[in-house]
This record gives sequence, C-alpha cells and structure tokens, in this order.
Amino acid sequence: MKVILLEDIKGVGKKDQIINASDGYAKNFLFAKNKALEATPNNLKQLEQKQKAEEKKKAEEYAKAKDLGDKINDISVTVSVKTGNNGKLFGAVTNKEIGTALKEQHNINVDKKKIIVSDSIKAVGEKTVDVKLHPKVTAKLIVKIVEL
Repeated sequence: MKVILLEDIKGVGKKDQIINASDGYAKNFLFAKNKALEATPNNLKQLEQKQKAEEKKKAEEYAKAKDLGDKINDISVTVSVKTGNNGKLFGAVTNKEIGTALKEQHNINVDKKKIIVSDSIKAVGEKTVDVKLHPKVTAKLIVKIVEL
C-alpha cells in the first residue's frame, strides 16, 4: 500500500515522502497514530500543491536575502567605543553591538546570531564581518571602530 508520511519516522522515511508499506503496518500503526495518509489521487494532488508552495516560499526568501545581501555589501557601520592607551578597547565589539549599529544607522534589522565576527574586535580601525542571511547568501559588512 502506498502512503504519504506526515512526519519523519526513523527507519521508514522522511516527512512528505511516498513509501510502500505493508497493509497491516499502514492500517495498524501509520494511520492509527496519524503518521501517514493513504496515497489517493486527492492526497497526492494536495502534497504536490504543498511542495510547490514551499518551493515558491523558499525562492522568495532567497531573493529577499540576496537583495538584502547586496544592500549590506554596499554599506558600512560605525561603532563608537571607549578606548584606553594605544587605541585598545575596553572589552571587545560584539555582534550585538554591530547589529544595533546596523539597525540605527541604516534601518536594517538583522539577528545578532547571523552576524559572524571571526576574530574578536579589540582595536580601533576597520574590520570586515560576515552576515549570513541565508544558507546560500553571505554578505560582507565593513565595521568602522572609532573612539568616543
């Protein structure tokens, strides 16, 4: 019997996958616990529509991330910090501070977890950080560190 899985089942298959299951397993386990639907023409059509909608949504998210990435590549943010002797900072500039500066200066809201600071920023000057907007889109943001 062909069934459409409604969730991931270890050793059987992934969500929205169409599998062949024995009649007893399908009726007594998969259908009884709402883990699968019978692969009727109507259910297959609904699955196909759902997959098309998900693909369209993913394409839109990618396009938005690409546009935002292009915008971020063209700008820089300035972070003002207190410094000690020789231009050394008290502490370090964090991704949270960079995200706040990006929001205040350019009105671009990016989650702090998406801003990747490879080496800690502990001195005045310019530094380039990565902003991971999408699995396929990473933008480079120039951060200028200045004294207060």
